[in-house]
Amino acid sequence: MRNGRLGFVVAGVQKAGTSALFTYLTRHPSLLPPRRKEIHFFDDETGVDWISPDYERLHSFFPSDDSERIAFEATPISIFWPNALERIAEYNPEIQIILIFRDPIERAWSHWRMEMSRGADNVPFSYAIRNGRARLNGFARNHPAWRTYSYVERGLYGAQISNLLRLFHPSKVLLLRSNDLKRDPAGVLALIARFLQISPFPIKEEIAEHAGGGAYVPPSKEDIAYLRDFYQNDMELFVDTACVNVADWPTYWR
Repeated sequence: MRNGRLGFVVAGVQKAGTSALFTYLTRHPSLLPPRRKEIHFFDDETGVDWISPDYERLHSFFPSDDSERIAFEATPISIFWPNALERIAEYNPEIQIILIFRDPIERAWSHWRMEMSRGADNVPFSYAIRNGRARLNGFARNHPAWRTYSYVERGLYGAQISNLLRLFHPSKVLLLRSNDLKRDPAGVLALIARFLQISPFPIKEEIAEHAGGGAYVPPSKEDIAYLRDFYQNDMELFVDTACVNVADWPTYWR
């Protein structure tokens, strides 16, 4: 672990191709992955004393005798979870942040499919994005309910990016798109290599996106229209702040 600290984190977003991205990153000889994806250290509300955090618990996921490679981890809830980014900045003010984004409507539906297949939810998507949001009412933002039922809220990228850039200089942040990773992984990995200042990635084979289990009816036209309206103002903030091309996202129009 170079310099005794993680060099970068993949901080989000969930259901946007972070598993494929993580696998690509593990194949670079200069990068040191943890023993598993999603350590969930910086969003841990019960196992870490955040007044005086024990970073050795985080470092225990990496080999102690590797001091040359750049250590990294990928917990995609980090950009969304309250205080996680602040904790990352406190841990290493020079850390680099990689984020990969997907259209928030597609992301919400994929999130819902995952929770349904896990048995963590049992309501239709149309209900989950409307009345189902009331299941979060009365719970603090770090309550476990926000991990499951935040289908809609996690897609408010504009607000999340604004918070991120309050904590990290833009030069420390790389924003990617899941569509690009799927269509042109070599191009995306070249961007990452330049960002991290490492040699080019050895690409032996493309990694298929994890589709999740179960067969579910796609969002209806009414669901898409409802979410488009919900996301409109935040999506404009995201475009203006992040300068990410979203012209091919179903959510966006101007």
